[in-house]
Amino acid sequence: MADSKPAWQFEVEPRSDASLHLVLGGSWRLRDALPSTTGLEAQLPGVRRLSFSGAGITAWDTGLLTWLARLVRLCREQGIETDTAELPEGVRRLLELAFAVPEKKDAARSGDQPSFLANLGNIALDMWRAAPAMLNFFGEILLSFGRFFRGKAQYRKSDLFLIIQDVGPNAVLIVSLISFLVGMILAYMGAVQLEMFGAQIYIADLVGIGMVRVIGALMTGILLAGRTGAAFAAQLGTMQVNEEIDAFRTLGISSMDFLVLPRMLALLLMAPLLTLYAGIMGVLAGMIVAVGVFNVGAFEYYHETLRALDISQFVIGMVYGTIFGFLVAFAGCLRGIQCGRSAQAVGQAATSAVVTGILFIVIAASLLTILLQKLGV
Repeated sequence: MADSKPAWQFEVEPRSDASLHLVLGGSWRLRDALPSTTGLEAQLPGVRRLSFSGAGITAWDTGLLTWLARLVRLCREQGIETDTAELPEGVRRLLELAFAVPEKKDAARSGDQPSFLANLGNIALDMWRAAPAMLNFFGEILLSFGRFFRGKAQYRKSDLFLIIQDVGPNAVLIVSLISFLVGMILAYMGAVQLEMFGAQIYIADLVGIGMVRVIGALMTGILLAGRTGAAFAAQLGTMQVNEEIDAFRTLGISSMDFLVLPRMLALLLMAPLLTLYAGIMGVLAGMIVAVGVFNVGAFEYYHETLRALDISQFVIGMVYGTIFGFLVAFAGCLRGIQCGRSAQAVGQAATSAVVTGILFIVIAASLLTILLQKLGV
């Protein structure tokens, strides 16, 4: 039985100006067993222009588009001009649409990865660009506090009490656990060295001064950054996504007064108290280690702690805690207000709030420690 005649026809017409004219006719559908482009591709070297004519096409589907797209792509790779003006309008428009979308490049290739110095430079530029927004937000906070002290701030006291309950009493359990464990670790680390000189009694000095002055505030600040700062960012970010903050502005209600101010006040009130509590828990843990493991008398430990600590140590610790509380609230509220309009942006805002808060705390702790050391306090 003789082979059936294909439903499609195409003819290649060479032109005198180093161009080819491709005349298409018949049916060009996937079920019509379309021809291979191999023979035509072999004629392309040395050609400057390839034009198409589709006046004789009776039927077509995506098979024709795939066949033509392969030729057009090959021509572009070889720098050959293509002319599709004589193709059916639908075919021409779909080809234009197909080549209008740029190719997706693989960003994970090793050659596209920026170097360490490039990453460091990008981080520095991002921080430089973010500085004006942070300063502007800080200025708005100062104005909001000014309205608060004048009795003109737009906020609800019930909201303030609920936030105080959340950031203060509800955080006591985790602060107790972490501070107690840190106090035990500090006591063990110091006792190993002090025992070599028979000076275990000075565990009281080490743990007492360390926990009350700096470490209690530092651990409390980091806990608040992970617990409360992320919560603030997520709450405000969700309100940003739901356009509730826009609604406040429309109603003439200051979002700084109604949303940010209560959170700032709550942490400014609770952070120093939690810091004081963390210091006491750390001292208690150090006492348990010294008395139970290193045979230090409880009465002796108590009196040595009183001798090592004075009111200035507690004041310094609470100053640390107040500053850290402000920084945590600042980072959480800033990232929440800056949040985008998607669920993914809320997660990114919470993560950024934790990172920013901890970074602020470490920087502030370093600067304050150096300053107090220079002042001899």
